[in-house]
Amino acid sequence: MDRAAPPLDLSRLKVLPLAERRSLSSLEEILVEPAGDPAPLPDRILAQVTDCARRIRAARRRGAGVMLIYGAHLIKNGGQLLLIRFLDHGWVTHLATNGAGTIHDWEFSWLGRSTESVRENVATGTFGTWDETGRHIHTALLLGGVRGEGYGRALGRYIYQDGGVVPDPAELEAAIRKHPDDPLTAARADLLSALRHHPLPPGPLLVNHRWRNASPLANAFRHGVPLTVHPGIGYDIITNHPLFNGAVLGRAAGWDFCQFAGSVDTLDGGVVMNIGSAIMGPQVFEKALSCVNNLRLQTGRPVVHDHHLYVVDLQDGGGWDWSRGEPPRDNPAYYLRFCKSFARMGGTLHYVQCDNVAFLHHLYRALCRDEP
Repeated sequence: MDRAAPPLDLSRLKVLPLAERRSLSSLEEILVEPAGDPAPLPDRILAQVTDCARRIRAARRRGAGVMLIYGAHLIKNGGQLLLIRFLDHGWVTHLATNGAGTIHDWEFSWLGRSTESVRENVATGTFGTWDETGRHIHTALLLGGVRGEGYGRALGRYIYQDGGVVPDPAELEAAIRKHPDDPLTAARADLLSALRHHPLPPGPLLVNHRWRNASPLANAFRHGVPLTVHPGIGYDIITNHPLFNGAVLGRAAGWDFCQFAGSVDTLDGGVVMNIGSAIMGPQVFEKALSCVNNLRLQTGRPVVHDHHLYVVDLQDGGGWDWSRGEPPRDNPAYYLRFCKSFARMGGTLHYVQCDNVAFLHHLYRALCRDEP
């Protein structure tokens, strides 16, 4: 006998206006101005920052990739404008984040506020149940899906262009019937289903993002620089919405993984910065690097080589000197994924124990000093 509990019907969730939420941070309070003075750092950390800047410069001169992977706290703590300056100067060729990084990005761009009390809101059943956040991020991904766009580009376009264009459901249905084997048919079917259950009028959809100039997603789209997103199903608050569709998230993230791996293929002599991403960054990078090396070896090319990896986190790295290599299994540091995985990725690992925003701010200053 099947004794499993029935799955939860998320379509019955009651969602609330985002403006009614007690948000814990506002853009005006947290935003770090690149021209301001960065927080002081010890000399040994500043030396690592200087080294990273030098290697970024060298990588860009030789045409190698520079990837910056970041966690949501970089956005929550006001590092948006620093990321945007890196885009403006052409210092990075790829940005990557997790689902939470995009949720804070979108909420700051649309409302100017973000972050809620997990403890208070889970107890009242309101954690994550904010209508506009779930609705607009899903809408952006649904519209991007029928264009063959991944998560980062679809949401970046939606913010930068203040919305999108909703197709006519009849045209979607006709395209599905006429081209059932088209690669975009599943995306069209998901959008058609969403429009039938959550109707939107065909034509322009205006969603005013008043703070889009502080959005890394929007500015990456503006510059044509990939910003890929690597979410987990059930990880992010957009799950808590009647529009939730795991297939839409999975499709968008799948396209972004392939884009991420394409950028890993440019890392010979390049630089990877993993800033505050303890799980997503190392997990996604190791699979992408393996895919790249697999394809290279099939054609007689060498594996990715001569790359430098800068892992930045507030933790002490388990008290282990990662320049010595990987610790033994009986050492607790062995189980720090954000160090261990990158230590196995070839190249040279540099572990920097530092506040995320302070590292990026000092790195910005160092790169500005090196400019002709």
